[in-house]
Amino acid sequence: MTSKIIKRKRSLRIKRKLRIRSRIHGDSITPRLSIFRSNRYFYAQAIDDVNGVTLASVDGKKMGLKNNKDDVKKIASSLADSLKKAKIEKVIFDRNGYLYHGVVASFADSLRENGISL
Repeated sequence: MTSKIIKRKRSLRIKRKLRIRSRIHGDSITPRLSIFRSNRYFYAQAIDDVNGVTLASVDGKKMGLKNNKDDVKKIASSLADSLKKAKIEKVIFDRNGYLYHGVVASFADSLRENGISL
């Protein structure tokens, strides 16, 4: 892709991110679950926006898992375990400007299967 197309895609994602972020907040009872996906890895963290604290996080790079549907399911189950240890059953899903399909949808579905309601 040319640099012009890449810049356009990046700016559209940032617009979506800001639009989503203006509407949702997390607190200690229902934290905001923010995701980030690069071309290689997938990251997620549960954030209490009131206190500015990360309650639980998972790093696909440290786990040695890539950014694909199968590995993202393992990442989601790991995050669900750490959320349950922190006694969190419900989160607000922040897709961070990414479209809800593919890897992002697989991650959300796997969280629901592991007992975390979005």
